Amino acid sequence: MRQILDYIELEVLKLIDDANRPIGTWSIENLLKEKDIEVSTATVGRILSKLESSDYLEKYKNEGRIITPEGKLAIKKAETIDIINFHQEKIDEIISTEILENFIMVIQARKAIEKATCRLAARIISDDDLNKLKEIIDRQNNKLSNGESISEEDLEFHRTIAKASGNTILEAMYNIVATFKQQSTLFEYMRRQINSPYSTSHMKIYNAIKDNNEEEAEKLMAEHMNHLMDDVLTYWNRYSNSDKHNYQ
Repeated sequence: MRQILDYIELEVLKLIDDANRPIGTWSIENLLKEKDIEVSTATVGRILSKLESSDYLEKYKNEGRIITPEGKLAIKKAETIDIINFHQEKIDEIISTEILENFIMVIQARKAIEKATCRLAARIISDDDLNKLKEIIDRQNNKLSNGESISEEDLEFHRTIAKASGNTILEAMYNIVATFKQQSTLFEYMRRQINSPYSTSHMKIYNAIKDNNEEEAEKLMAEHMNHLMDDVLTYWNRYSNSDKHNYQ
């Protein structure tokens, strides 16, 4: 999972947070050296400017910078991402293999997470995210009518709902489970192989979210995941003993 801060930026934020007082460029440079991080004064200055422009820091008179609430939140998010990435290799190993049980685990995990994100999105979604969902569906339908791949739009639709839920942990969990090894491309390939008709699930889910109908949104997302499970099982039963797994 992509970090929101690089290593040195995170260290600078932590140093300023720990200081509990305004802290200047020279002091930060020396504190970094104590951590065996050698950077120039100019580099520290650029980092501070970037963090300030991101609203993570603010100047306090002429005494230096102090951390903002957004900066404290950025530290927590970055540390959470580090923990997620620490386990990423094992997760990748589990869900990247073309073994039926592992596909089922992926879909089961997605179903649990996405039922929750869909319910929350139906409760609190912003107008901007609602408009984005509709734009994604329109783009998806246009591509479908032209015979183009819609895997990117599929991923974007679900990712937007996860973000709209307002729960950053659920959003992170969704991104872990749903984005490995071109999973959407693989599922799209499977559906084409078994001639599974395009589902109108996304539009139904969108309408439920738009109506702030939490129960209906959750139910429709569960049905959407069940349909995906059925397609995977149908494909597997048909092709598991063949050499037709080259979906790229």
